[in-house]
Amino acid sequence: MPAIVGVAQVITLGSSSIFHIGDVYKMMPLSNAKTFSGAGSFNTGESLRLQNTQSSTNTNDPDSLDQGIILNA
Repeated sequence: MPAIVGVAQVITLGSSSIFHIGDVYKMMPLSNAKTFSGAGSFNTGESLRLQNTQSSTNTNDPDSLDQGIILNA
């Protein structure tokens, strides 16, 4: 069913975002990311007690290719 849309003001869009107005069959943004984090980096909550006496994050990536996103479209 067709859409009737008034004024749309877009302030900012991220690098892997989609802005679409109207009918659509399929929307698939393609992006990839690799995250390195140390011990206790993603902990959330109230009154956490952490003790990381010695922590190191291994960022060595010996393989030359990771899983691609080319054929996901």
